Parts: sequence; structure tokens; C-alpha cells
Amino acid sequence: MLEASEKTRVVIVGGGFAGFACAKKLARLFEVRERDIEIVLIDKQDYMLYTPLLPDVAGGAIDPRFVTVSLADALPSVRLIVGRVDAVDPEARTVTVARENHEPLELGWDKLVLTPGSVTRLFDVPGLHEHARGLKTVAEALYLREQLLHQLESAEHEADPVVRRARRTVVVVGASYAGTELVAQLRALADAYADRRGIERDEIRFLLLDTAKQVMPEVGERLGEKALEVLRGRGIDIRLETSLRSVADDHVVLTDGARVGTHTVAWVTGVTGAPLLDDLGFDLERGRLVVDEYLRAPGHPDILAGGDAAAVPDLVRGDGAITPPTAQHASRQGKTLARNVAADFGIGRAAPYRHRDMGLVVDLGPGFAVANPLGKHLSGLPAKAVTRAYHTYALPRGVNRWAVTLGYLTTAFVPRPLTRLGLVSAREAGFADSEGIQEPAHASD
Repeated sequence: MLEASEKTRVVIVGGGFAGFACAKKLARLFEVRERDIEIVLIDKQDYMLYTPLLPDVAGGAIDPRFVTVSLADALPSVRLIVGRVDAVDPEARTVTVARENHEPLELGWDKLVLTPGSVTRLFDVPGLHEHARGLKTVAEALYLREQLLHQLESAEHEADPVVRRARRTVVVVGASYAGTELVAQLRALADAYADRRGIERDEIRFLLLDTAKQVMPEVGERLGEKALEVLRGRGIDIRLETSLRSVADDHVVLTDGARVGTHTVAWVTGVTGAPLLDDLGFDLERGRLVVDEYLRAPGHPDILAGGDAAAVPDLVRGDGAITPPTAQHASRQGKTLARNVAADFGIGRAAPYRHRDMGLVVDLGPGFAVANPLGKHLSGLPAKAVTRAYHTYALPRGVNRWAVTLGYLTTAFVPRPLTRLGLVSAREAGFADSEGIQEPAHASD
């Protein structure tokens, strides 16, 4: 079904940081100028997900509802379509949207903004797709929490010491900031479990693997070394220049040949552009859509892209660098997208994207964090305060800020809950269902 429009229509694909910021600013610009322009936002979920707090969700420190921002409530003047964009036709100026319980919708557009975000970057590791889980969605975060608790409970009734040890072993692959935050939060949850069940903390093992030579190279060598010291002090076995050779349902084999029994594997090794980009026929760089400094696709001036899905030139760093896939850049690119779309309708002037990175904040569990705001190196409680203040401020809605603040205060005085609710199945948290990454054709051969 083709849906045309008498109004000029701007279609935004993806309601993440970039798409949300773009829609919000566009709505304000068009409303102020009283332009008869329809803004349509398409996303497979009806919320914007604040992904930096997913490790806190996995660790049971924050309720998942608090990290989701209702698109309908936050963007009342924007038309929301909940569905999956399966195809984009640049020549016909249409997008095809698959919707649950409805026929596919073919939607015409005058301006198209592509912000479908990113998915976990997978490698050709046997068994990875079937037995590991990522950390890009609420389903994955909830599953990792439930899986850890389930395995710890099962271990208490396991007579075989080898199987019991495997159930009490967690492997996290990826020592960038997301992976280190995840392993720190899962460690805190496991420690809470051990203390309340009367078992020794060191009976629960955590392995953090990465092919790099340093933990969290994004924050620099000094803070990376500090994080390494803190994590190892909490009993986390960190093995650098090491990854997975294969994954099975009860063990992994490392690239150094070691076999480690485990039932819980988290794969947090970076991201690549959403699968939709592969079918556009446009140039890609590192899986992201190539755009110019005005965030326009070369040869297609009415198609713009930003966020994790776009290889945006980093004009501050220069030398052909592209901006990293962070929420900080995505949100600011969303505003630039809105400005440049509005300029095409005679509202203001187009501008190139230029932003100096403000630094990173990394929460490493109870009482500790590292941060480098504006190049200033912080660690410990000062960094913890900066980290939590930043995340609270960055959440788009006041009700979410309030809820997260209460969550932080609660976990400061009350032990983390250990209840398993069974909300997410292994299939729902798999890469295919949760992120839309289809299993390689040869995986089951």
C-alpha cells in the first residue's frame, strides 16, 4: 500500500540518539515557522533507548523502564510509525515498512534522514551467533542478568564440580568501555549473590577478553591502567591480546588454545551499521554510510544520515578521520541533521558537522569510575560523581532523570534484587531477534 501525502514529508528512519534529536529539533523549527510539513519517525520500537545505561540494567542496578524514553510522549507533533524499514528506493523516493498485524506500508518522502543506528559487530567464530549475546538492546541486557542468576542458582545444586565451575563462570569479550562497564556491573551482581547465599566471591569467575593490548584505549593509557588495576582487584581475570576461537553451549575455546567451561558469554566487541544499509547500494566505510560534512549522501542531496549508521567526517581531528559511534556525537549530529533539512525549506542555513569530543565517562561498579571530561583525567569517587551526573543530564526526559536518580540512590542503600522474572527467552535475546542480525548461511552447515 502506497501512502502519499499532500504535505511535504520528512521521513526519519530510526529513533535512537540521532533520529530522536533530529525529530525533536525539526518539530520545533517547523512549528515556530508554521510550515505545513509532516515529520514521520519510523522505528521498530516505540521508545528511544539510552544505551549507555544498559550495563546497569544487566547488573540489576537500574530498572529497564528507566532507560527507555517514550517517542510518542517526547515527540507529540511527530507521527510515529512502529515498524521495520525493509527497503529504501532513492529513485521512487519511498521506504517500505513492515508492521506487525498489518500489510507492508510504502511511504513516500521529500526528505529522507537515515539514522537506523548500529548493531553488534560479529566475526566468523563458530558458535558465536547461537551461544553468545550482545548488549545493544533491553532484551539482551535483561537476558544477561537473568542468565547469570539462573546459572548461579543451578550451580548450588550441581554435584559435578566441573559443571558447577562452568555455571559460575562468565566470559565477556570486549574490553572497550561498554564491555568493561558490563563486566563490572555483572561482577557487582555476582558479589551480591555470593554474600547473600553464603558462598565465597572468588568461586564466581569472570573473564574479560580483548585482542587489544590495553583496556579501554578510548580513555587513554593512564586511566586504562587504573581501570585494569581496579577490575583485577575485584577478581576479574583480564586476558589481553586474546579472543574466542569457538563457542559451545557449555564452554569456549580461546585463541591461545585454552578451554574454559561457561554457560554465559557476552560479546561486546564494537558495532557496525544497521543491516538496512547493506541494501542501499551506497558507499560504506566500516559498515557505515559515507556522507559529507553536511551529512548528505554523495549524489543524493535529499538523503541525509547520521549517528552510528553514518561515516561522518571528523573535521576537528582531520586526516580523513570519522567520528566515533558514541551517543555524544549521535545526539549532536541529530541536531545538525535537523538544521540542514530545515535549511532546504528556507529556514536558516546549512552547516557542516563539527564537534570537539568532550571525553568519556565509564562506570566501573560500586564506588568507582574513570572519566576524562574535557581532557581532565578523573578516577574513583570524583569520576563516579561526574559519570552519574552526565548520564542523568543526558537523558532526554525529566521523568527518566528522576527515575534513574532514585535508582542510583536505592542501590546505594539497598542490596541489588536477585529475583529472576523470566521476561526474556534465549531466542528473544539472540542476535537475530533482538538486533536483526541474521545468522550466516554457513553457520548451520
